[in-house]
Amino acid sequence: MKPFDHLRSFLSAALLCLPLASLILSFAPLQAAEQPNVLFIVADDLNCAISPYGDPIAKTPNLERLAERGLTFTHAYCQQAVCNPSRSSFLTGLRPDTVGVDDLRKSFRDTAPNGKQLITLPQHFKKHGYFCQNIGKMFHNTGETQDRRSWSIDEVLFKGTHAEDTIFANRYWQGKRPYKAPVTEAHDVPDIAYRDGQIANLAAAMLRDQAGSEQPFFLAVGFWRPHLPFVAPKKYWDLYDRQQIPLPTNPQPPQDVPEIALHDSREIKGYGETPKDRDFTAEEVRHYRHGYYAAISFLDAQLGEVLDALDASGQADNTIIVFTSDHGFHIGEQSLWGKTTNFELDARVPLIIVDPRRSATANQQTRALAELVDLYPTLAHLTGIENDLPANLEGDNLAAVLDDPSHVIKDGAFTQHQHPFYGSADNWKAWGYSVRTANWRFTQWRAIDSRKVIAEELYDHDGDPHETINLATAPQNAKLLAKLRKQLAQQFPQEHP
Repeated sequence: MKPFDHLRSFLSAALLCLPLASLILSFAPLQAAEQPNVLFIVADDLNCAISPYGDPIAKTPNLERLAERGLTFTHAYCQQAVCNPSRSSFLTGLRPDTVGVDDLRKSFRDTAPNGKQLITLPQHFKKHGYFCQNIGKMFHNTGETQDRRSWSIDEVLFKGTHAEDTIFANRYWQGKRPYKAPVTEAHDVPDIAYRDGQIANLAAAMLRDQAGSEQPFFLAVGFWRPHLPFVAPKKYWDLYDRQQIPLPTNPQPPQDVPEIALHDSREIKGYGETPKDRDFTAEEVRHYRHGYYAAISFLDAQLGEVLDALDASGQADNTIIVFTSDHGFHIGEQSLWGKTTNFELDARVPLIIVDPRRSATANQQTRALAELVDLYPTLAHLTGIENDLPANLEGDNLAAVLDDPSHVIKDGAFTQHQHPFYGSADNWKAWGYSVRTANWRFTQWRAIDSRKVIAEELYDHDGDPHETINLATAPQNAKLLAKLRKQLAQQFPQEHP
């Protein structure tokens, strides 16, 4: 990539897409003005180390502002803790085993049953007269398009790798770069030096362009941060005193954890300036955690720009907002950096849903279990376009929880992951299948070749929310384990994988 090609891409998109949007709006079928719009915002690798989830470190005023408008789900979960499988799942309304995407390369159009005819979440809205636009990383960032048929106009700002979204990668180099990118950057540059600043600018422009429009919109905004490398303009790093950033409270693997539940944190070690053959020092840990928090605050500022534009457009009172992440992330807890596990920190995601028509439940939280696969049927219900939903959707409609945060729809949230994730499928040893109930997380590991159970994990989230002790072998838990095994088997029959 030539220096600042991504800036040129942004400027081209800004010049081309907005007039094209207006052109399409003039020909698209119109619906009543009261038809709710949807603003669908997805972060990348954002765990619940944010407000309003009680984190004392992260500075996220715009997420707090968003939470004041809607309902915060404190127990929402992805279906697989890595980008492509998770996004393919919630954007099709199908669980990973059904959609058939379990790595970073597969396309759901090739793997899902009747994948070529499958109707995605945004495609369903387009079919019902919505103007659907994708800005940023929504589906996985592979290929020339993400899924063009899902959108009214071309997707923008989704191409490339995360390493390329750095000042380092976009400077002039004589000869080969020493590594793909440094693990952190803290340059004194404007927000639009990075893709998320460009994405926020373009999303804000689109929202302002919608002022007065009678056609409802579905705007998908896919931010790239806080995914590695941990890069953000210097002003976001300056929000934090590194020495005040605590080290992880649980830096060791859980007691009695099976080795197959862990990984070697190769994602962070793949970037420059990280030691490859030793543990990180305390100062390095603080530095990397500082970078993660700076990237979160950078993301939060971009969210603020989008919300400001929505308010200025006059459409806020008629726009449903969803904010979530594709999965969580470890920053040194349980000896791990990154995602790709079945632990709570990877499986649990932030989820805020704002429906301005439900002001009675605004600025509230719910402990009701939710899964990202629930978003498809929920949004279809909230917008009144659920009569012709695909028959094979596997999520639940969460609208009852939005009406009453004490309401419980499901008694388990399910996540799965193979081990080891990175590398060829020929190297996979086992699949881990996990169920999160109100108080427990139970994970069962099944060998790829024999499908036999080779390990189990059980964590008490009432007494041990950081998952520090595996209780699966404790005799007093035999009755509970039998119940959880049955619950897990109903979702993942023994013939899996």
